[in-house]
Amino acid sequence: MDKLSTTLTALSDPTRRAILDRLANGPATVNSIAEPFRLSQQAISKHLAYLERAHLIEKRRDGRQHFCTLRTNALNELIDWAENCQKSWEKRFDRLD
Repeated sequence: MDKLSTTLTALSDPTRRAILDRLANGPATVNSIAEPFRLSQQAISKHLAYLERAHLIEKRRDGRQHFCTLRTNALNELIDWAENCQKSWEKRFDRLD
């Protein structure tokens, strides 16, 4: 799967989007990320692993705690792709006028 497809698949899940929204406020521990969800720790860990594989987050360990940080590179690639699609469609609409 290409990087854009992996990013889009990661963003297709509402739980993963909520995790990214949380991380937009700054780094957080895995426990604090899991707190608001009615999911098992194992389920949250699977979501975090998927986000990490999609290069949307970065995990690091500090002692016994694991911290997650939002990575914006994959999101920037998605934004660039969406903007290129928008420009293409605008050109097509302009030709229709």
